[in-house]
Amino acid sequence: MRTSLSLDLGRRPAGEAVFLSIARALADDILRGRLRPGEALPGSRTLAASLGVHRNTVLAAYRELEAEGFITATRAKQTRVSIELPERATRRAAVRTGAPRDRVGFELAAAVPSVATPPVPRGVIALHGGLPDLSLVPLTPLVRAYRRALSSAAAPLGYGDPAGEPRLRSAIAAMVSRARGLAASGEDVLVTRGSQMALYLAARNLVADGDVIAVESWGYRPAWEALRAAGAELVPIPVDREGLDVSVLTSLVETRRVRAVYLTPHHQYPTTVLLSQARRMQLLALARRERIAILEDDYDHEFHYDNKPVLPLASQDDGGVVVYLGTLSKILAPGLRLGFAIAPRPLLTRMTAYRALVDRQGDRALELAVAELAEDGEIDRHAHRMRRVYAARRDVMAAALERHLGHALRFAVPPGGMAIWAHAPRIDVDAWAERVARVGVSLQTAQRFAFDGRKRSFLRLGFAGHDGAQLRSAIERLARTLRAGR
Repeated sequence: MRTSLSLDLGRRPAGEAVFLSIARALADDILRGRLRPGEALPGSRTLAASLGVHRNTVLAAYRELEAEGFITATRAKQTRVSIELPERATRRAAVRTGAPRDRVGFELAAAVPSVATPPVPRGVIALHGGLPDLSLVPLTPLVRAYRRALSSAAAPLGYGDPAGEPRLRSAIAAMVSRARGLAASGEDVLVTRGSQMALYLAARNLVADGDVIAVESWGYRPAWEALRAAGAELVPIPVDREGLDVSVLTSLVETRRVRAVYLTPHHQYPTTVLLSQARRMQLLALARRERIAILEDDYDHEFHYDNKPVLPLASQDDGGVVVYLGTLSKILAPGLRLGFAIAPRPLLTRMTAYRALVDRQGDRALELAVAELAEDGEIDRHAHRMRRVYAARRDVMAAALERHLGHALRFAVPPGGMAIWAHAPRIDVDAWAERVARVGVSLQTAQRFAFDGRKRSFLRLGFAGHDGAQLRSAIERLARTLRAGR
């Protein structure tokens, strides 16, 4: 056995671990014949001492070389060069000599806009309108159900149905039939990784390049970009106190071929207004007459506080024109990525086939776990708790706004949802938001939600994600910052 070994570690590539440099140098010596097949290598302690590194670093290098077939460990605890050496360079070497990853040697298609929201720094109170309080998620029952799914006799580790686990599809159908007035069975449900996926799949099977989809002039930009990515041309329709202006949509239909309309009729995003019953009837009649698909995004149906919720458009659809999109992100957690679509079966079949091309299936164990929570009533109980908690938080925010900013803001207390839409006349809300960020509060202003991207004097103030003390503190900071900036 060699008692010493001189290795040329050379110039290490930036970011390469020391153990990989040692492994590379030994592999090079073996390939050049400096170390012969069958020859014993120095012990890990000896080599570590000669190189001035920790013994564990040498052990890691030896494990790397053994995995690649350059060396073998004997029963006598000796490490020797393999008798039969690898015929080609290692993957590690190929990576080391490849082109830098910031260069591309081929043409790319047009990029899609980034709609990702930067993470909120720790300690910042984010008054964002779509964030639930993750500390209230029923984590213990969820973890137990997930474990049961994985430990069952038929553990869901293989391929499943691209439409989703049948148990969850049936549970969702039962939920919307019971609470939202839809007549649906599990066969009518497609489970997706969030409602955003469901929206894209629907649009991808409804439009050809350049087809028109009408959208609300205030809305959710990631949804708009998903529709554009599917090939649609988007045309904004004004939103007022009764929701989407169906008369403007009717005029558009007279001059353009509109394939679909995308809207949030329950708590309009971001303004929180409700689509009036008269306009609901007008929209459904227009869609039936002109064969227009209604993409109904019912993203927070569970959160209604003062009255019974208005039922979805889909509950009144007798012409097969509504594609109903829902999510479990708000009631459970966005990180679970569980959404669903309920649609006419010819469309649902196409959406499922397209989903299977890009995302073979969802997390079967997670879907089974959530199905168990739904079947046991845990989701209904959790929704009831959240309605009580969020209603109280809405009232705390409304009172704090009235007390500290009543002179500056105009707002209506919404009957449901997760946010308050406030008008701040004669205030530069974007400059205000920048100042507030320096005192630990994050705001979302109108520019984020406006179809034309223009700045306007509106704010969407989310109350669901924080307790009463945090909400009061945030509103007090807003008031102090506003006074200091004037």
